[in-house]
Order: sequence, then structure tokens, then C-alpha cells
Amino acid sequence: MRALTVEPGTSGTARVEDVPEPPAEAGAVLVAALALGICGTDREIAAGEYGWAPEGRDRLILGHESLGRVLDAPDDAPVAPGDLVAGVVRRPDPQPCECCAAGRFDLCRNGEYTERGIKAIDGYGSERWRVEPEYAVRLDPSLERVGVLIEPTSVVAKAWDELDAIYGRLCARPRTAVITGAGPIGLLAALLAVQRGLETHVLDVVSDGLKPELVDRLGATYHAEPLPKTGLRPDVVVECTGVGQVVFDAMACTAAPGVVCLTGVSPKGRSLEVDAGALNRALVLENDTVFGSVNAAHRHYRLAAEALQQADHTWLERLLTRRVPLEDAPSVLGASGDDIKVVIEF
Repeated sequence: MRALTVEPGTSGTARVEDVPEPPAEAGAVLVAALALGICGTDREIAAGEYGWAPEGRDRLILGHESLGRVLDAPDDAPVAPGDLVAGVVRRPDPQPCECCAAGRFDLCRNGEYTERGIKAIDGYGSERWRVEPEYAVRLDPSLERVGVLIEPTSVVAKAWDELDAIYGRLCARPRTAVITGAGPIGLLAALLAVQRGLETHVLDVVSDGLKPELVDRLGATYHAEPLPKTGLRPDVVVECTGVGQVVFDAMACTAAPGVVCLTGVSPKGRSLEVDAGALNRALVLENDTVFGSVNAAHRHYRLAAEALQQADHTWLERLLTRRVPLEDAPSVLGASGDDIKVVIEF
């Protein structure tokens, strides 16, 4: 079978090649791949900046944003032949920390987790793949064209799950949300904000085109300017850019008490001048909360599947701005250009 592979740590090594069928020990559920989403993590691995091959191998099958159809599964599995399915990305440490032992491997404390297509386990970027029954997520058949969005949606589902828990301890419910960044994560974060009934604002740098249109179709408000210039004082900010100045603006501009969730990963090596004293004063005196969120556990995949099912599927499909066949996959591992989400189709 064919697969998209890469040699982690070495730029320019991504290629489509013939590989052996997935071994039975990889999971009792056999799946025929339908689609694979490409994100910044895949591009970093392809650029040699990140990633680990399985032990004893030089190459890794890439891909963690999966969608497929079950070919074979045990009778007691949560999925059956013909089902639409996605695979969970992370696996807990084999000698689990407290969080991994509790099923919250997204919060692994010792960093010894592994991840499909990223860290020490082959990904979902092959024509057929296997997954353990407990890591197979069944999707409604109506999501066949957009179900590949479940993994990025699980990331923001976790963020909103944590935001809900924090606000659940406060004396008021949030009314206004700001999402910084209108890439896939930002737009999906906005979707979940709208589904919660919040007045939602999305900030990005472009002033026209598909992104403002998608935000408008969602029933949210689009801004092509920095948060301080909008005059907004949101109850919640979901930061999806990782841009240093945007991160600090998010922490400085919330209402009291405000909650900021950081989902964007900032590059190293850039310095900013920040009035740390003023920022600390604002966070403390307003009882603000700032936290980071990455990856997702089983619960968040279920929440993501529910959110996608409730959404306008036509709107979701417009997020998938480019679909390419497997043989062209290496060509989309560079800069994304104007695309929102690129999908490899099998």
C-alpha cells in the first residue's frame, strides 16, 4: 500500500512510497483511509524541525488528522465495518503518570506519551491503517465530507471544556468571546463559541476574502485590527495565533474576571518589550485566568463529533479549501498560502 512518509529531523524527505500493510499489533480495527488533514505540525515535521520515527526506524508515516471507513473490527468494538471513523492521536505513557492513568493523556505530566504520525508511532497517512478499538471514534455518516476536521475540533473542544469548567466556578456566565486568528483552529473555536450562544468576535490580519465571509456566515463579527483597537473587553479570549504581541494583548484586554486560553504555539527567538508589572497587576486585581491547552482526550473527541454534527456542514466544507490526491501530498507540506485547510484524499 502507499503512504506519506518522512524522515524526522531531515528537511525535504517527505515522499509517497510503498510500505507494508499495517501489522495486527497496531490495532484490531482495520480502516480504509478516506482523507487526511494537513496542519502546521505536519509542516514542521516535513521541515525537519520536529517529530520522532518509531523505534528502530528512520522513517515515520505522517498524519494525525484522520478519517476513514472501517473494513474490519472485533464484535465487541465500538465501531463496525462500514462505519465512518477517526483515530485518537495521543497514547499514554506505558508507565503512566497520574493523568495518563486517569485517561487524561492530554495532560501527561512526564512527557513520555507517544502520538500517531508525530512521536514514535506511525500516523494515519496510509491507504489502510489500524487503530485500537478504544481509540476509534465513530462519526455520523453525514460527516463523510467534513469529518476530517474532528482532530482540530477536538483541540478547541478541549479548550472550551476547560473554559466552561473555569467559568462554572465563577458567579456569572460569559457573554462575549474573542478568537484571535481565523485559521482552522480559530474558525472552529469561533464555531463552538457561537454554539454556546456567545457574542463572538474573530480577529485576523486580512481585511477581505474567505475568512471574513466565513465569520459572517457563522453569525460572528470579524475584525482586521489588533484587539486593543477594537475597544472590546471580552469575557473569554481563545488565542490561536501564537504571535507574541497578540498573546499579551489578549491577557491585557479582558473584562474582569477574564479567562484567556492559549492554543497557539509561539516561535522561539523573538523578544518583545512588555510592562510585566502592569500585566501582573491587571491579572491579579481582576482575578483573571490564563492557561494553555493542547491535544485532546477521548471526551474531547466525543464533544468534537457532537459539535460537527450540529454545525452547518456546508460551512464546514468551505473550511477545506484544497483537496489533493495522495500522490501530490508532498507538495502541500510547504507554506499553506491562502488555504485554510488542505486535505489529502485517498
